[in-house]
Amino acid sequence: MRLFRAFLKLCCGAVLISVLFALPVQATEETKNKLNQAQNEKTEKEDQLNDTKNQITTMNQEKDSLTGTLHQLNNQLSEVSNNLGELEEDIDEKQGEIDVTLEEIEDTKAKVADAKATVEDQYETMKKQFRFIYERGDSLYLELLFSSGTFGSALNKADYMEQLSRYQKKMLEQYRQAQADLEEQQRLLEEQQVKLEEEQAQLNEYHAKVSAEQSKISGMVSSTSSSIKSYANQISQAEADAKTYEEEIRQKEQEIAELKKQLAEEERMIQLAAASSWRDLSEITFAENDRYLLANLIYCEAGGEPYIGKVAVGAVVMNRLMSSVYPDTVVGVIYQNKQFSPVASGRLALALAENRATQACYEAADAAMSGTTPVSNCLYFRTPIEQVTPRYTIGGHIFY
Repeated sequence: MRLFRAFLKLCCGAVLISVLFALPVQATEETKNKLNQAQNEKTEKEDQLNDTKNQITTMNQEKDSLTGTLHQLNNQLSEVSNNLGELEEDIDEKQGEIDVTLEEIEDTKAKVADAKATVEDQYETMKKQFRFIYERGDSLYLELLFSSGTFGSALNKADYMEQLSRYQKKMLEQYRQAQADLEEQQRLLEEQQVKLEEEQAQLNEYHAKVSAEQSKISGMVSSTSSSIKSYANQISQAEADAKTYEEEIRQKEQEIAELKKQLAEEERMIQLAAASSWRDLSEITFAENDRYLLANLIYCEAGGEPYIGKVAVGAVVMNRLMSSVYPDTVVGVIYQNKQFSPVASGRLALALAENRATQACYEAADAAMSGTTPVSNCLYFRTPIEQVTPRYTIGGHIFY
């Protein structure tokens, strides 16, 4: 009978060890998945960083090109500004010519008016003379001849008539000349009017050309300046994104390094588990405060879970206590580095200080310490994640 019990105990220990080999492997696979995910995320961030740096390079090139264009445009604008003085001189000169032409036109108009008055005056005088001659006809000359008492007197009157005839011819010639002068002044006035219109059109062209050039270059300068400002803002944002990516990459590298350490530690735990031994719960001696400590840990880890979930958390602690891979005391298991989050966060210390554990937590602790386990020999529990296939799911926890 004693031999049978020893054999049964040996067999149970062997089964327990074979099951426990799978548990660190699951934890290792989880860490590997996390490591692969972190490395993939790092590669993605590095690709984003490289794309951003390429964008920054391209935008800097565009910005430099626009800056050169802006410099050229500014030079053109300066050149236009420098030429503006010359153009203004041309405009002033042309305006002076226009003013002279206007004066000439006014003078010519006055001459035309005078010539018209002279022509009209001479025309009226000649009309009277011609009317007088027409009305008297040849009888005027006969009267002058017959009224002469002597031959000398007749000669004098004949000479008078000849002078009168020459005077009439002179008046006619003066009239014709006055008419010609009037026509010449009118022609000159028309030419001056055409010249004025041409000069005014040229002046308007000068003004329009200056205005158009200034507007064109100023618009291009404004547009280019806006583009440069836009590129500068984009570059600033891209540089900020690059810094963010660099910081995220740095954090991922730290995370990868920590995961690699964790993976190495878990692989070491696998090797240790392979060579470890297990002891029976009856071989464990509990300290005075172990029940108090375990109940408050159960409160922190599973206070909101059903009773069976509380017992399951206590059973995980007991399973670790029975394995030679973990510390051989309840205190050692619970306070092992980075094993139970309430220890690191300080929640367990607060619970212990105020004894927050409920009656159900104490009952669950008692059950676990007596060997009750709803999760067999699982060594780990946590909230569900895709990377871990649980052996048991109780409440909000998976056990593996």
